[in-house]
Amino acid sequence: MDKRYAFIGNEAVGDVVRERLDAAGWTRTADVASAGMVVTYCTSQTALEDAYFDENGIVQAASPNTVLIDLSASTPSFARELNAVAIVSDLAAVEAPLVVADPMLSDALSDRDNLMCLVGGEEDDVEAARPVLDALVGTVQETGGSGSAQLARAAYTLQTSAQIMSAIEADALYRAVQRSSAAFGATFGRAGATTPEAEQVLAAVNAGRFDGAYTVEMLMSELSAALMAADDVDLILPQAEACLHLLELLAVIGGADKAPSALALVYGEEAACAENGLDWTRAEQAYASEEAAEDDDYDDEGDGGDFPGGFGAYSAN
Repeated sequence: MDKRYAFIGNEAVGDVVRERLDAAGWTRTADVASAGMVVTYCTSQTALEDAYFDENGIVQAASPNTVLIDLSASTPSFARELNAVAIVSDLAAVEAPLVVADPMLSDALSDRDNLMCLVGGEEDDVEAARPVLDALVGTVQETGGSGSAQLARAAYTLQTSAQIMSAIEADALYRAVQRSSAAFGATFGRAGATTPEAEQVLAAVNAGRFDGAYTVEMLMSELSAALMAADDVDLILPQAEACLHLLELLAVIGGADKAPSALALVYGEEAACAENGLDWTRAEQAYASEEAAEDDDYDDEGDGGDFPGGFGAYSAN
């Protein structure tokens, strides 16, 4: 077996891939044409499509019989398209979207047992990819043919993002009530968790852990992929769309590289946001510019007026 591999995409994940595969006896190369395996992880569909299908992309550059392993969250339709192109190009394509069991850990990507891959593709191709996948993650769960792993990933994303969001909003309610009425004091304690995922979120928020290897950008890419999968079948998912908009707001004010637990800061005091490197003036500028571009007659309505409902709908600043 040719144990040379190439990695293309997000370098935080690339560092994990390099560490694990180097330890397993693989050698990284920058030359896709000389690699027996090509591993990818991109945080946008555009970047993923460019990586594979550009004029000088992976499909054009890879040598026959190369195994392509995509760890990105994408759509079932993209996975099937890549598989079809790979077949006619004498390549093997395997979709293996990465799943982080506890995304709130500071070292969420470093613990192999905290990582899982959902794997779909032709049976022989999946078998060829197994040595790499087994080296990268603690659990490899095969889902079936092309597109099946991305569909399973989308379903997983929709459920986990909803649990992250609901836990943060439950905690925000407790905090807001206690801020607004000194008479309550600490008698109501903190919001309780109803699921293991909610417990992970609340533990991170209560400990003030707002930085981590698994980032808001990564969660946004997974949620965007799930929404694109729904759009492909003309399905509207309002809850997921609302969650993505809030994550986009967090990214705008400087939270793209923070852990998803940092979404709790959006509901809190402006001072706490500032202490964690978040700047609300970025949102004012971004949304004001967006409104101005859409409407030359844009009228400034005051602080927060350029974001639907005002920034105060989400933050106490």
